Parts: sequence; C-alpha cells; structure tokens
Amino acid sequence: MYNFEQKEKQGILNVKISSEEWGKAVEHSYERNKSKYSVQGFRKGKVPRKVIEQNYGDTVFFDDAFDEVISNEYSKFLQENPKVVPAGHPHVDMNKFTVDAGLEAVLKFDLMPEFNLPNLTELNVKKKKVKITDEQIAHELETTRAAHARYVEEEKPAENGDFATIDFVGYLNGEKFEGGEAENYRLELGSHTFIEGFEEQVVGMKKGEQKDLNVTFPENYGAENLKGKPVVFKVTLKKVEKKVLPEIDDKFVSDTTEFETLEEYKKSVKENLAKAEEERIERDYEVDLLDAIAEKSGIEVPNSMIEHELHHMIEDFEHRLSHQGMTMDNYLSYLGKTLDEFKEERKLDAEKNIKTRLVLQRIISENEITITEQEVDDSINDYASRYQMTLEDFKKAMRPEDYAFFENNAIMTKVLNFIKEKNENKK
Repeated sequence: MYNFEQKEKQGILNVKISSEEWGKAVEHSYERNKSKYSVQGFRKGKVPRKVIEQNYGDTVFFDDAFDEVISNEYSKFLQENPKVVPAGHPHVDMNKFTVDAGLEAVLKFDLMPEFNLPNLTELNVKKKKVKITDEQIAHELETTRAAHARYVEEEKPAENGDFATIDFVGYLNGEKFEGGEAENYRLELGSHTFIEGFEEQVVGMKKGEQKDLNVTFPENYGAENLKGKPVVFKVTLKKVEKKVLPEIDDKFVSDTTEFETLEEYKKSVKENLAKAEEERIERDYEVDLLDAIAEKSGIEVPNSMIEHELHHMIEDFEHRLSHQGMTMDNYLSYLGKTLDEFKEERKLDAEKNIKTRLVLQRIISENEITITEQEVDDSINDYASRYQMTLEDFKKAMRPEDYAFFENNAIMTKVLNFIKEKNENKK
C-alpha cells in the first residue's frame, strides 16, 4: 500500500507494508539465501529458517526482505503512474517497523525536469562561413618545412635556437627522483620546454661537457613532492645541432609531394584546410543549436542527475586513463587537485550533457523521428570506407554490441539534420 505526493520538483512515496506481507518477504528471503548459511549437523541449503535465525540472529533475513518489499512497491507505483518519471534512484527512510505491525517507509526522489521545447524555426542560430587566410596556408607550409628539416651538427658552444642532445639525472636532497632522468634527449634551447633556469644554463656548454644545473621547481608544479623544491640536474651535453629548414619551392614540392609546382601544392593545402574548417564549423553549429534549444527550454536539472552524470563521466575518464597506463590518483596528483575539485570543474559539462540528451529525446519523441535499416547501413558504410573495407566485410567484423553505436549515430545524424532544416527555414 502506498500514497504519493509531489513537493516542488521532488516525489515523496509513503509505503506501508502489512505484517502479513512482511512475513512473506522474510520467507522469500530465506528461500533465496538459505544456501549461503552453514550450520553444523545440516547439509548446506537444507538448514531450517529457525535454526539459521538462532545461529545468525533473528534479523538475518530482514535487510534482503526490506529491499524486496520496497522494490516491489516502488515498481508497482511506477507502473501504475507512468506520468511520474524519477530522475534517479530514491532515497529510502524507514519510519516505523515491528514484526507484528509491519513497516512504514518514505521514498524520496527527484523528478525529471519538466520543460517545453522552443519553436525550432525561431532559434536564430547562425553558422559561420568558411574562410581560409594566407596566414593559415603559410603556417601549413612552415609545418611542412619543419617536417623535412635537417639537423646539422656543429662544433661550437650551445646557443639559443640550437638543439642540444643531452643526458640528465635529477637529484632532490641528494637522491634521484622519479621522472627526472633521460638519455639522448633533444632539447631546443630557448623553447622554455624545461623549468625556468634549465635551458639558460645549458647555453654555453660544449660537446662532451658535464655540468650541475641548480634549478627550482615552480610552486604550482604537478608533482607534490617537487613543488617549490630546489634540485640539481647532472647534465652531459652530447651534441649541438642547428635546425636547417628547406626552401619551399617547385623542386621541394616535386620531390616531397604528388604535386609539381608550389602553386598546385598551395591550392591543395587551401582545399584541405577548407574541408577541415567546414567540418569544425559544422560541429560547432550543431553544438550551438543544441545549446540554444536547451537555454530556451529553461531546463532545471536536479542535483541527483548531475551527480549521476558526473559519476559516469569520471568512470569513462578513468577507463581512458587506464589505456594510457595512468590511474586517476596519479593524474590528480600531477594536476595537484583533489577528486572533489576535479568533479566541481566538470559540473557544468555534466549539466550540459543532461540538457542536450533531454532536448534530443524530446525532439525525437515529439516529431516521431525514426531510422531505417538503410540509414544504419549508411552510417556503418561511412566508417567502413575509412578503413577501405566494403560494407559487407565491415559488418562481418562487427561485434553484436557495435550495431547499437551505429544506430545511435544514424538517429543523431537524422535529428541534427531535422533541427538544422528547421533553423534554416524560418517562417
């Protein structure tokens, strides 16, 4: 038996369980769990309930029984009240309980935020135009030059702008510290890659020279044990090189690319930049559209949903870190942050993720947007072509769970195109 009331954005479910129902729940718990208990003189799974209770306590099955009756009442309530949509798991408080009278409990849970979608033809979101500048093209050409640079060894003291190949070992209080040692490290002097004072002291060193560099780690350094600490690096300079960049001309282009002239190559660079810029602008446009819809919808996300989203975001981040051989603790230590600080910084992202999902789900539902098998195949084929595989071969290599990814990809493409069409076709 239950009764429900709504206070602002929270649902409150009062549950009453009779002594008869409670007795059945305890008996069910006994039947489910009796094989877990051992009592001398009885075969496992054949111990009478009374004997288990005498050996393990009268309330040994109460927790499990409580979970059962509350879960059943909560499920029954949700089935009979489909318009009540919880935003997360309920918090359960037991108010009264006796074996003879049964129990009373209160379940409190945040409700899914209520909102109305704005008119999608009145979003007034503009998409930026693709514009490639001469500076961007020049930057790409410089990148190409750098990729084909030569390093010419010079017999002279190291100067700023040179590349010094060094061995070094770092000592804190006379002891080596983790991460402070490398061999044949090529360091561009003047790049400020290392901590302040390191590169400046390498300047002037000669090939084969050994030198102790005294430096101090900054106060905001990631490793806690090194923050603000003075250390000594024992450095050996093994080589001094000058970076020589090639001239970008027709000959260079002909020798290193599929093009014959510099002008042809520049044209190709511009086309590739424009394609990448167009893809970036399109992604930004989609994000701007969803942000505008969420803002105009006025969605207020309950804290329980944000915490739940943060939990999954952190789990996903930990999983990605593990593939890089790192743990969350190591990563946080490097940043000099606590987990709570890390989560606080991502709260807005979590809230934004939730709002985006809610508006997308509502748009799909209200406009009855569905996908066909062909549209899913088109999504799969996009990926297959990247690996130079046929659709059939790619599908054979797919795992059963991969199909859901491509279904989601297809529905996302369709709903985003729907939103863009509405925004671009104003009344």
